[in-house]
Amino acid sequence: MKKFEREKHVYSSPDFEEIIKDTLRFFNGTPVHSVPVSERFNGTGVYSIYCISKKGIYRDFHKINRTSFDMPIYVGKAVPKGWRQARTANSTIESSFELYNRIKEHGRSISLGKGLELSDFFCRFIILEGKESDLIGTVEAGLIRKYRSIWNTLIDGFGNHDPGKGRYEQAKSDWDVCHPGRLWAEKCQGAHSNKDDLLKKIEEFMTKLRGAHERSNMS
Repeated sequence: MKKFEREKHVYSSPDFEEIIKDTLRFFNGTPVHSVPVSERFNGTGVYSIYCISKKGIYRDFHKINRTSFDMPIYVGKAVPKGWRQARTANSTIESSFELYNRIKEHGRSISLGKGLELSDFFCRFIILEGKESDLIGTVEAGLIRKYRSIWNTLIDGFGNHDPGKGRYEQAKSDWDVCHPGRLWAEKCQGAHSNKDDLLKKIEEFMTKLRGAHERSNMS
């Protein structure tokens, strides 16, 4: 048995890092669409959702995103069933409507959420198919690390699904506490976060975000 040497297990590749940077550059150059996207399309991949609200707790997003959509409020991915177990053929990935359907589902959540207006939300997305579909999880993680989107990092639960009958003992998500309206979420009986505390955290987050945006415009 050889002596353990950690450095022999660490993989690092500048080529891989450049591929991710190139993918994120492409992503940020894709067209912006309304939520849901007006035309149904096939494919899987990664998406981000942007807010341009002029009022309410997210009002600072209007100044940040009104021209160039710089800061997503949420980042997510859409993969076909069996993707995690590598049971999905490329033909299934390419014919899947998972990406379109996922964004459409988010549109329903926003339209139901208290304090939110669907017309204030837009999206951009990248379709990854064939061998590029292996990058889906990595690109999603890269975008979340880059932007620290509030509905990914601070107010969790926007992307949740109905847990189903017999599982409503779990707590209502922070997102559903802040933006009640999804009927299935109201069935969750577990102890959830205090709404006033969450709203205070959102205000603090938005204040810091506004400050960072103003400083970047001055530089």
